[in-house]
Amino acid sequence: MDQPEPKKTAKVIAFANQKGGVAKTTTTLNLAVAFHETGHRVLCVDMDPQGNLTMSQGIDPDSLEESIYDVLVHKLPIRQVIRKREIDIACASIDLAGAEIAMSTMIGRERSLQKALAEVAEDYDFVCIDTPPSLGLLTINALTAADKVIVPVQCEYLSMRGLIQLQNTLQMIRENLNPDVEIEGILPTLMDARTVHAKEAIEILEENFGDRVFASRIKKTIRFAEAPVKGMSVLKYDPDGMAAQSYRDLAKEVLAHEQR
Repeated sequence: MDQPEPKKTAKVIAFANQKGGVAKTTTTLNLAVAFHETGHRVLCVDMDPQGNLTMSQGIDPDSLEESIYDVLVHKLPIRQVIRKREIDIACASIDLAGAEIAMSTMIGRERSLQKALAEVAEDYDFVCIDTPPSLGLLTINALTAADKVIVPVQCEYLSMRGLIQLQNTLQMIRENLNPDVEIEGILPTLMDARTVHAKEAIEILEENFGDRVFASRIKKTIRFAEAPVKGMSVLKYDPDGMAAQSYRDLAKEVLAHEQR
């Protein structure tokens, strides 16, 4: 008798760095849209109480009756907080700032997101999770749910210390919650290629992380500030620009890793 084919479930990628301002949200959205352009079904999950990912798709977090907070805290099915925009997005609202306290007494609180995503795992090829700039319970939920982690790192004041903290957190998560999670790659962002400092920063990264540093580089451009104000990705706002192309290149790199 033929075995039924195993059901294909989404590859879950968390975007994490406890340092803020490293283009995490920009990367989460634009890589997701680049995957979508290549024909993949993509869900973005906004786990940051600031709701920047939600806003960057033209959704006002303050207008939401229900959000990812209700999924994590009240076990609301995640489908109820997904809006369809350029990609599907599970939206955040400011309530999320209270989630860590509300979840602190819950058994299995680190797995709330993982359980919620299990309900939609067959609906998508990729789930891209934007995390807050901290290593608290929201980020731990994202890392526990993830197969891979992409770490955007700003090239200007490259903090190797931040990367080491993240690696330590990942090690704890592997030991206790999710043995299979690993760093997919480290992405140099906000790069000003004219500066010696940026080149040196990349060299330090490559010395420490070798081929885990993506070949793609995300250069600094005003487009990244303009696109979210219009409620869209850079790929939609300036489809032929350098910024959009760099995320398409990154998507190719990540998809090539998948094939390996």
